[in-house]
Amino acid sequence: MNPGQPKRKTGFRSEIADFWRFIRHPRPLSRLPGRPGGSGLVADWWPGIGPGRLLAWAAVLWAINLFALGPVAVAAAGLGGVTHRLDPNNIPWLTAVLWAPLVEEMLFRYGLRRPRQALWLIPAMVPVVLWGPKVWTGLLLAAFILLAWWGVRQRPQALKGCDTTWRRYYLRHFGLVFHLVALAFAAVHLTNFVFNKTPYWLLPLLVLPQWLTGLVLGWMRVRRGIGAAILLHSAFNAGPILMIWLVMRYAPTAAS
Repeated sequence: MNPGQPKRKTGFRSEIADFWRFIRHPRPLSRLPGRPGGSGLVADWWPGIGPGRLLAWAAVLWAINLFALGPVAVAAAGLGGVTHRLDPNNIPWLTAVLWAPLVEEMLFRYGLRRPRQALWLIPAMVPVVLWGPKVWTGLLLAAFILLAWWGVRQRPQALKGCDTTWRRYYLRHFGLVFHLVALAFAAVHLTNFVFNKTPYWLLPLLVLPQWLTGLVLGWMRVRRGIGAAILLHSAFNAGPILMIWLVMRYAPTAAS
């Protein structure tokens, strides 16, 4: 390939292989081909992924969760007497498709490439997470995002610059951080359930779908940027919510 030629975009099979290699040995690698150039702000927030590729990843997650991990979670819920807090008659569309992807990606995965910003952003996000979607928490979240943008506006790439001791330490333990973030993301979703003397050993089985989703979103954040991770998170949440809505609207007897 000539130096002046643009890099070809990665095929979907190649991306799946890249994801598999990545989760076995997580590293803050460079972006996938096809990412925009320019400042760190543009490269991090511009999704750089087409609707078809985005839906392909969402479809893979839906299929694995529906046919493999989902049945395990349902069986664990039945064994432990667990019920879900979601009310099918009152589906929180905006929370699931807009609020949750933005808040959870900023809380869990933004700091994977911005570890110094994570030191202030994660504790600052606590009130946003605890009080949920309200006007004042929305304004607070917008302020945090603007501060994060301001902090990287002049940086060409994340994790570049002075080779400091803390940076070497973070890079050495990046794999552990990545997998702990995926586990923490899954564990937080246990709050979606109501428990009734449920054995502790069943709890991880309830959030297997969220654990896999967290791994994919973490890979997407590192290899494509936070904008792509937010969009995939939103598309992934929209699928089950849409299915529930369609069943409740057109087949209420089956839903009951």
